Amino acid sequence: MIEQNTVKFLQDLSVNNNRDWFADNRKVYEAARDNFIAFIDDLIPDLQNIDPFITDVNAKNAVFRIFKDVRFSKKKEPYKTSFGAAIGKGGRKSEYPGYYLHIKPDGETFVGGGIHHPQPAILKSIRSEIAHNTKQFEEIINDLDFLANFGELEGDKLIRPPKGFDKEHPAVEHLKRKDFLMLHKIPDSKICHPDFKTHCLGKFERMKPLNEYFRGPVYDILENND
Repeated sequence: MIEQNTVKFLQDLSVNNNRDWFADNRKVYEAARDNFIAFIDDLIPDLQNIDPFITDVNAKNAVFRIFKDVRFSKKKEPYKTSFGAAIGKGGRKSEYPGYYLHIKPDGETFVGGGIHHPQPAILKSIRSEIAHNTKQFEEIINDLDFLANFGELEGDKLIRPPKGFDKEHPAVEHLKRKDFLMLHKIPDSKICHPDFKTHCLGKFERMKPLNEYFRGPVYDILENND
């Protein structure tokens, strides 16, 4: 389970986001990181039981580094103030839809799923699937249980219909999407609770139908485009 010291480290880092403080607290960071890694390693087999498509993944290739690349950023804080892991086929760099856990105390912890910033060919393939199979897509995202857990899909969206698609298509608002993200916020009180893993797995299971919907069009590009 996630330990209280892990949460405290992230809270302390958020107000001491500098290299000197981090160096002085390196061992505290390592203990927090190891706790998060252990949690992800424990979570993955249970998630694979829910979704066997999630293969070739472990905490090492799922967990994101805490160190930020600030070369092209206006914000120069050197560290992320969260722990995150993207659990998809092949790990965090997978182009397949997957599952995400983001731990950031003070109200910003969430689980997520779907597909984020897909490459142009994959995005076009997903849009084509939605255009030709709108009914199934809308049945998934308009399901009452889905809406109760995630609300509407989130992410970036075009202002105008994408090139190559009918601007009068009934699903045109879906076709404008550049991301297809399911998000569910988790209160701080649950982070260190013994049932936290079970809570995350329950939300991931509800995300599975939409992830499965996207896998066909993603597979068409990744596996059939030598």
